[in-house]
Amino acid sequence: MTHGKDAPHPLRPPTAVLTRGFDPALSVGSARPAVFRSSTYVFSSPEAAARAFEVATGKIPAQPGEQTELIYSRISHPNSEILEDQVVPLERGAEEAVVFNSGMAAIMTAFLTFVRPGESFVYTAPLYGGTNHLVVDFLPTLSCQGIRVPAGAGDQLDEAIRSAPNLSLIFLETPANPTMVMTDIRRAAETAASLPRRPLLVVDNTFLGPAFQHPLALGADLVVYSATKYLSGFSDMLAGLALARDRGLIQRMRAMRIMCGNILQPDECWLLDGRLPTVSLRMNRQSKNAQRIAEALVEHPKVRKIHYPTLFNDAEQIKIRLAQCEFPGGIFSLELEGGRPAAFEFLRRLHIARNAVSLGGVETLACHPRTTTHSSLGETELNLAGIGEGLVRVSIGIEDWRDLLADFQQALDQV
Repeated sequence: MTHGKDAPHPLRPPTAVLTRGFDPALSVGSARPAVFRSSTYVFSSPEAAARAFEVATGKIPAQPGEQTELIYSRISHPNSEILEDQVVPLERGAEEAVVFNSGMAAIMTAFLTFVRPGESFVYTAPLYGGTNHLVVDFLPTLSCQGIRVPAGAGDQLDEAIRSAPNLSLIFLETPANPTMVMTDIRRAAETAASLPRRPLLVVDNTFLGPAFQHPLALGADLVVYSATKYLSGFSDMLAGLALARDRGLIQRMRAMRIMCGNILQPDECWLLDGRLPTVSLRMNRQSKNAQRIAEALVEHPKVRKIHYPTLFNDAEQIKIRLAQCEFPGGIFSLELEGGRPAAFEFLRRLHIARNAVSLGGVETLACHPRTTTHSSLGETELNLAGIGEGLVRVSIGIEDWRDLLADFQQALDQV
């Protein structure tokens, strides 16, 4: 399924995402991919079956351009292959992708693939609550030691990378959820490259990617996504993705996916694939909306502070933003005077924005991280991360920004 790769000149991402990875001749002439609902596939010959299993299980590498026959949908299926091929142009520097049935499945598979018992990993905090639970509570049971570094603390991150025993992986979530603190990806990559045994640099790019931040171009090895968020964009499905420049990394994750059985199903692959061409359109609208709203609300008397890239006042954070982000994105967090009662009253008074977790959808959502998405963290860790009682995280949608601004203002006025 390589249609589009044979174009007379390299295609730009908005074109490539609509043309590569799919051949209408293989779908009865359908102009767009169909859904292939099948659990198992018929081989053309015993030799083809043997070859397919050898490649799928990693016994031998596939030859350049080789398309082995399909085996079983837990291993791969037409819709996953189409999606994995068509998403690649959106991630600058990527050569191959692998799809999962949630963002946590992608992150979990990355850790299980690249961190072995007895090895350590460095991670920035705060993290999304599910990821934090994984690295703090589960991975240590496999004898994998996590070393926590505050997001944006470049010197501490350098020191942790250089001193960590038997380091195999560095995990950055930037901007951090929900404080929006940014970590310097290029600096982390350069520090990792200075070690005799270079650890893998993995970046959760859900908040700003693939439109506004490009970790692979900055030296990261692997990018992971909750594709539930901006890549899908309609708050109606779960999905995860990992992309890399090195095809070998993706092949190793694909082999682990076979064991875990966490591939995305055909229907969801088909849905997600159909939304890829509009990712940049949606994210640009959401970013413009969020910037206008955040910059208008920052002076409201009920607002103590707004965490948003264009409102950074720390010189190092401004430097990182300008170096690695093309636009500020559609998410901001605001700290309200009055703590939890004020935050709850604000959420209660909203009419257009909905009080719900998740983000990246075409609708505007707002939540109280301390009691929802990050409620599994202890009080000390919450305070260290800057996730206070009055913090509200907002994911801006594609509504008219003036209506949203009026909604936020009237809700704040009633706090």
